[in-house]
Amino acid sequence: MSSASDYTPPKVWTWNQANGGRFANINRPVAGPTHEKELPVGRHPLQLYSLGTPNGVKVTVMLEELLALGHTGAEYDAWLIRIGEGDQFGSGFVAVNPNSKIPALLDRSGPEPIRVFESGAILLHLAEKFGAFLPKGGAARAECLSWLFWQMGSAPYLGGGFGHFYAYAPSKMEYPIDRFAMETKRQLDVLDRRLAESEYIAGPDYSIADIAIFPWYGGLVKGWLYGAAEFLSVQDYKHVNRWAETVWARPAVKRGRMVNRIQGDPAEQLHERHEASDFETKTQDKLAAKG
Repeated sequence: MSSASDYTPPKVWTWNQANGGRFANINRPVAGPTHEKELPVGRHPLQLYSLGTPNGVKVTVMLEELLALGHTGAEYDAWLIRIGEGDQFGSGFVAVNPNSKIPALLDRSGPEPIRVFESGAILLHLAEKFGAFLPKGGAARAECLSWLFWQMGSAPYLGGGFGHFYAYAPSKMEYPIDRFAMETKRQLDVLDRRLAESEYIAGPDYSIADIAIFPWYGGLVKGWLYGAAEFLSVQDYKHVNRWAETVWARPAVKRGRMVNRIQGDPAEQLHERHEASDFETKTQDKLAAKG
């Protein structure tokens, strides 16, 4: 690869499959399936196909929160999609999400299955379906949706921007790391100023705005993302840290973060979730029993 100082973009870009980086083996400039593979279907109304990344965690936290409120219709099967192995390019997954990104939800509770993709759309679908974690109208609803879509627009600068160049790019480059670190810190300041005046992101009540933002920015200040807590001086954002601790104390958040998780402490991983009792027998224990 050329260094940042001597690279000149070609007149016409072409795909270099050996361009390096952690995700080079699955990145490509075209859409659609690469192979035939049907998705499994469990017995619950909601079928989730995902991975325990921040975007995936949003949905599993939401589902666990709904179940904690007593919404039995939110029972779900969470199937593991290993994006490093290209599961998201199987024909069945592409049929649920033509964008080939996790998470993807198939709502089979009605006469015809409904596909929902993009994590924000899934949160909104579930909030409206069960009448929970979203104000019913007026200024409160507008505030909640504004912060929900703030996350959808902002997090790519944190993940695909800062996270990629700081943690995953094949070589460290000052300009992109500096540029996206600055933007990430600006976003943390936006949240910190908001949380200085509000208990939760959208107001006095916990909502889908918190559920969407926590896995990214809560995860960042708690040291879960990119090993960058010290680099970004996350301790300076005291209101974000207070909020992150409050959200993390919720049992449903702890459960949701375990589902479809394949990295970190094995005790905090539940590769697939089909029943509430699955949390009592961790995935690693099941694999050991089979082995």
